[in-house]
Amino acid sequence: MTLALDLELASRLATTALANVRTEYPNKPDHVLGCAADLVASRALHPAFYGSYDWHSCVHMHWTLARLRRLFPALPERARIDATFDEHLTPATIAAECAYLARGHAASFERTYGWAWALEFARELALADDAPGRAWSRAIEPLARAFTDRWLAWLPRARYPIRHGTHANSAFGLALTIDYARAAGRDDLEAACVAKALAWYAADRDAPIGWEPSGADFLSPTLIEADLMRRVLPRARYAEWLSRFLPALARGEPALPAPAEVSDRTDAQIVHLDGLNLARAWCLRGIAGGLAPGDPRAAALERSAERHASAGAEGLESGNYLGAHWLASFALLAAGEGA
Repeated sequence: MTLALDLELASRLATTALANVRTEYPNKPDHVLGCAADLVASRALHPAFYGSYDWHSCVHMHWTLARLRRLFPALPERARIDATFDEHLTPATIAAECAYLARGHAASFERTYGWAWALEFARELALADDAPGRAWSRAIEPLARAFTDRWLAWLPRARYPIRHGTHANSAFGLALTIDYARAAGRDDLEAACVAKALAWYAADRDAPIGWEPSGADFLSPTLIEADLMRRVLPRARYAEWLSRFLPALARGEPALPAPAEVSDRTDAQIVHLDGLNLARAWCLRGIAGGLAPGDPRAAALERSAERHASAGAEGLESGNYLGAHWLASFALLAAGEGA
């Protein structure tokens, strides 16, 4: 199965995302109760991002809609996207999201996965070239500032990276946040993230990619780190770093893992592996793009990306909500369009 982002697929992804961002239940809140009065529905706490099972998925499904809207002006769902954004992205709803972050028990809320996706959403909205898009971009700016402030306050205290392949993975958070910082002209945030990436990963070598995946991974710890480092190292230095980090890659595609097999798409953890295949495709293409033209490793990386994207596309067909509430975003990453 191929994963070609055309108008037909874009419409399917948009239809899924539109349904999910308004689906309030089931809901898995990341919410610390400070007292009995804090036991309220997620929609009361998060009027902008209450759907899609959990907060971070709701944010990146909004990102999915924003990117599809930009890439496909003739998208049939465009009017519905606009109506949804007009409802969800207002000064009042974003002020409520910021107020939630200001709660004493919310200091580590969505760190760093949700932080990174919120900034990626802000980056995408800033690319809109029409009046509604500019209005939504202005509306979300206070939330982007709040998460920028959190990154700047937290990074000096973070001595060690988190390397497992789920939400807290440090390399994923840094990668998206560097992209945002560069687009937004936040030199302070970019410098802080680049410095931490170098401190955490520059000396890494002989990554144990053969140990992957773990049973609930939706990110490859090895490949997302490599995709991060092509953002922070000059091309020649990156090629040298990659040779130390994945020395077996010189042998070509056999050095890379096969797509993960997904045995049960009704299991909330096992279905993560569909996302892993899509995320690997995204990272493999990014790594290949970080190498000089003619680098023999690039072809192997691209072939592996195609295999993983094809495997991940199968997960889009299941329709089970445990995958459907988030996989569209990872399919869009894997398609490699509009970055």
